Amino acid sequence: MSATGYLLRQMVDRLEPGARFAEPLPALNRVLFCHRGSFETGDGVAFAEDSAWYGSDAVAIAAGPDGAVVWRWELAPEDSEPVLASGEGVTSTENLTAPLDGPDPAAEWIMRCDSVKFPIGGAALTHTHQGPGIRCLRQGQIRIDTPAGSTHYLPGQAWFEPGPDPVFAQASELECTKFVRVMVLPAELRGKSSIQYVNPDDHEKPKSQRYTGYVDEPIEH
Repeated sequence: MSATGYLLRQMVDRLEPGARFAEPLPALNRVLFCHRGSFETGDGVAFAEDSAWYGSDAVAIAAGPDGAVVWRWELAPEDSEPVLASGEGVTSTENLTAPLDGPDPAAEWIMRCDSVKFPIGGAALTHTHQGPGIRCLRQGQIRIDTPAGSTHYLPGQAWFEPGPDPVFAQASELECTKFVRVMVLPAELRGKSSIQYVNPDDHEKPKSQRYTGYVDEPIEH
């Protein structure tokens, strides 16, 4: 059971060139990130690779001429089942689901989607975040150290960070590394960083990671 009554789920939808969802996905707070190819939503708005859509209404998508791989994050009731997309040339799988213990369920939230890119050998110094989220690796390799241990991730693999637990991230020594994440954060952080460094001296040290923001929008709940 989660403290908020919600869970965060990441799905992967693959669409062949020109394929479309047979039925709209039901209304949920949702981010659709274009990992590969391109897609259009039902209102005709197009999204190219490395861009994202956010909404809370039902939505259907159609792939562009090169197909699409869509990473889909959904904030859903904790007793819900994964929503699989259907249609000719469409496959849909669940990548990761995690119950949410924060932020405060009585407060206002935002849903943030951004990407974090590291140069070769880059690292994120030990830190926490002010809300939970699911990350998915797009490029390179990364090792995530937490109090529970160390885990090595490859492209397409996802992991959950609850927020308050300290995390150290070590990127690949051979290539640039990039992951995309969706976090659920207190509304007062809209437009502001959620990171907090465990060692006060690390606040002033140069940081190797670079951020690209896609979505930072209020959640309906």
